[in-house]
Amino acid sequence: MSDDRPAAGDKPSGGGRRGARPPRAPRPLWLSILVNVLVMLVLVSVVQAFLVRVHNVSSGSMQQTLAVTDRVLSSRLPYLASGPAHGDIVIFAHGDTWDTAVRPPDPNPLKQALRVFGDVTSIGISNHFYTVKRVIGVAGDTVSCCDAAGHVLVNGTPVSEPYLYQDLPFIPGAMDCATPTRSTRCFAPIVVPAGKLLVMGDHRSNSSDSVYQCRSQPAASDCAKFVDVAQVTGKVIARAWPPGPVG
Repeated sequence: MSDDRPAAGDKPSGGGRRGARPPRAPRPLWLSILVNVLVMLVLVSVVQAFLVRVHNVSSGSMQQTLAVTDRVLSSRLPYLASGPAHGDIVIFAHGDTWDTAVRPPDPNPLKQALRVFGDVTSIGISNHFYTVKRVIGVAGDTVSCCDAAGHVLVNGTPVSEPYLYQDLPFIPGAMDCATPTRSTRCFAPIVVPAGKLLVMGDHRSNSSDSVYQCRSQPAASDCAKFVDVAQVTGKVIARAWPPGPVG
C-alpha cells in the first residue's frame, strides 16, 4: 500500500510561497536622480563644514603668496586643539564690515534662499563675505611698526617676513618713522584684545587690513580693526588651482 503524503521538507507544488511580496515597481528615473543629487549635496556640505572648504581669491592683498583667481583649500582641523597662530593664513567670515557677523537679509526671497543654500553647501552666494589675511598678532600681543630697518614689531621683536610683496616705502634716515617725511609703513603700538586677531596682507601696499587706518597721521585711538577668533572658518592649507602648496 503506497503512502502519498509528502515527505518531510517537501514543499507542496503550485500556488507558490504563501505571503510572498510582489516585486517592487522600478523607481522613476527623475526620483533616482533627485536622491543622488541630495546625497551628493549632503556629502559636500559635511566635507566643507568639517574637513576642507574651497574659496576663490578675489583680491590682490595676499600676492605673491596667493594670486588673484587662485582657488585655495582651508580647513578647521588645525584649530580643533588651539586657535590661530602667528604667521597662519586664515579665512574669516563677516558681513558688510568685519564687525558684523552676516550680511543684511536680501529683500528678494529667492536670492535670500540661494544665500541659505550657499551657506549650507558652500555653492554660490552666501550670507557672508570671506576674507583671507595673515595673522600677525594674537590676543595680548603689542604690534607696531617700524624698527630702524622697517620691520613690523611684535612684543618688541622684529618679525621676519620673506613673503612680503611691494611693501610700503621706507628709507632709513630719509623716510622712516622719525623723519619729517614719515613713511606710510609706520603705525603706533596696538594691543590685540582678548579673543581677537590682528591680520595683515602680504601685499602690504595693497591691503585694507587691521592697521590700514592706523597709518594715517594723526591716527585715531580706535583705528585698528580686529578679527574675532570665532569668525575664522579655517586655515589655508593648499591651493586647489593651480594645484600646489601655498606660497
